[in-house]
Amino acid sequence: MVFLAYLLLIGLVLGLAAVASNPSPYYAALGLVVVAGMGCGVLVGHGGTFLSLILFLIYLGGMLVVFAYSAALASEPYPESWGSWPVLLLMAGYSSLVGFFSTFVSDGWFEGSWIVVDEFSELTLFRGDVGGVALMYSLGGGILILGGWVLLLTLFVVLELTRGLSRGTLRVV
Repeated sequence: MVFLAYLLLIGLVLGLAAVASNPSPYYAALGLVVVAGMGCGVLVGHGGTFLSLILFLIYLGGMLVVFAYSAALASEPYPESWGSWPVLLLMAGYSSLVGFFSTFVSDGWFEGSWIVVDEFSELTLFRGDVGGVALMYSLGGGILILGGWVLLLTLFVVLELTRGLSRGTLRVV
């Protein structure tokens, strides 16, 4: 289980380096989906199965919208991929920086402290993350409504910015 957690964390860091080093929005959107999958895998390893499923579905829906907008606004006929030399050098540089700085903070981290959330209780009927969902809907209803309104406002702002012809803010010159 620890090997799988290490694999997911290394995949998360490499995915973040791939997103940060890639100038093309096509491959960056794909890298963000990979990063979301790795992050949700880390959550599953720690016992948050329902939370990771919901986050992954919401994130994939948002990434679908972001990928559609980035593909519509990008006018590159031949985008740079992960196999080109500048992108590979940037990925190697970012990965080496993460490896260098992780040596300073990894002294207090031990594999024995990675405990799944459901191992703390003996005989429970509910998982830890499902109880949090009920609490979010009961006490966090106002925040959910506020978040929905913010997402609706963001949708209208993005649609206004990318409106076609000569009326929008972003247009091809």
